[in-house]
Amino acid sequence: MSALALSVVLSLVSAVAYAGGAILQERVAATTPDQYAPLRRGAWWTAIALNGLGALLHVVALAYGPLSLVQPLGALTIVFALPMAALFVRRRAGATAWRGALMATVGLAGLLSLTSTSDSQTLADAERVMLGLVTGGGVAVLTLAAHAVHRHPVVRSVLLACAAGAAFGIASVFTKTVAVDWDHRVGLVEQLPTLGAIAVLAAAGLLLSQASYRGAGLAAPLSTVTVVNPVVAAAVGLTLFGESFRHGATGTVLALGSGVVAACGLILLTTERIAREAATLTTAAEAGPVARGGPSTPQPDAAETAAEAGGAPCPCPTDALPAVPSQQPAPPHRRTRPRQPRRRERMVS
Repeated sequence: MSALALSVVLSLVSAVAYAGGAILQERVAATTPDQYAPLRRGAWWTAIALNGLGALLHVVALAYGPLSLVQPLGALTIVFALPMAALFVRRRAGATAWRGALMATVGLAGLLSLTSTSDSQTLADAERVMLGLVTGGGVAVLTLAAHAVHRHPVVRSVLLACAAGAAFGIASVFTKTVAVDWDHRVGLVEQLPTLGAIAVLAAAGLLLSQASYRGAGLAAPLSTVTVVNPVVAAAVGLTLFGESFRHGATGTVLALGSGVVAACGLILLTTERIAREAATLTTAAEAGPVARGGPSTPQPDAAETAAEAGGAPCPCPTDALPAVPSQQPAPPHRRTRPRQPRRRERMVS
């Protein structure tokens, strides 16, 4: 097997592992009150293992194949997750969710395929500090905004997924800098701050992605994380690593169009989920009085119905029931003196 074919196989298996981890995370989020770290759930640890396997396979695939091929294949996570969820957990997605997921995948694949890589570069210490502070502030703002809109689960989920994708993307950027520094024989002690930043960002992304699945299903948060992660990394590559788009101005226009397609797919997924929640709440509100045994609408009398319809009144006799005898008022009570017993007179003879 050639190196290119091996990288393709590893990328596909990595996407399947990511999809399996996402499905388990969504199921854990739907069945546990802990939204960030359900440490007592074995399924959650299985999801962590699958995500770790997917990340490892993705790194190995990058070692055997070009970035322009491996990164777009990673977007297939969304395409694999929907049929896997329908097969294993009976969670089927509608036609609108499928269209949104495919649009997000195609747009992301087009955007990544147009990004050209440059020579291996690293970040200066000041650039790393600035990037870490900006990322931490952005993740904090998105998290606070998500908690502020907690009454809208889908919007909250998308905001948390954006924060998770940003954390994962910058963690990938720092991972690349560590790899370049390792090739340049930089000591391990000097890389400890960057390694610590990678650990913090990866843990934050994991916890935020777990929270994003609560109350929003699978497609919307998974698509958001899958799109935001490489887009953030590509943006840093374009601004700090000297990367650019292929084919000059034409490639730039095509890349912007691909970004618009991916964004429209995410918007379609979000609005589809919001519409589904609104329909569910409307149905529950209509069925609420009946389920609680609430008051029913009074039915009109038969005679009134016939009179309104222009027909003859009901021939039912009005004296079908016995009349209730009228009660005469009681006479006023007179006070009487108590009768004393007569004394027996003694007969005098």
